[in-house]
Amino acid sequence: MSTMRRAQLEAMAEEATVDCYDEDEALSGWFAMIEEHLAVPFATVVLGVEVVVEEVDLRGSQIVAVCSRGAHRQAIGVLDLPLPSPAPEGAEWIEAFSQWAS
Repeated sequence: MSTMRRAQLEAMAEEATVDCYDEDEALSGWFAMIEEHLAVPFATVVLGVEVVVEEVDLRGSQIVAVCSRGAHRQAIGVLDLPLPSPAPEGAEWIEAFSQWAS
């Protein structure tokens, strides 16, 4: 990863977690940024099956993507979500969250 890209992701992390005093507040900050910037719905493939990511949600201590296929819905952690190519607008927030969380 280039130094410039790393600096950009670190700046995004700073924006998402500004004024956060603990992990719960930081998670809420990340959720707000991902929810605001990630363009949904979009299609992706999970375990070989095409699904539609309808929304992101904060469930407990995890940010999830709510995926659907027909009448079935499943929440998948955004850090486990395979993104399509090209990635939807705002997917860089998931990348920044992943770097921050690791």
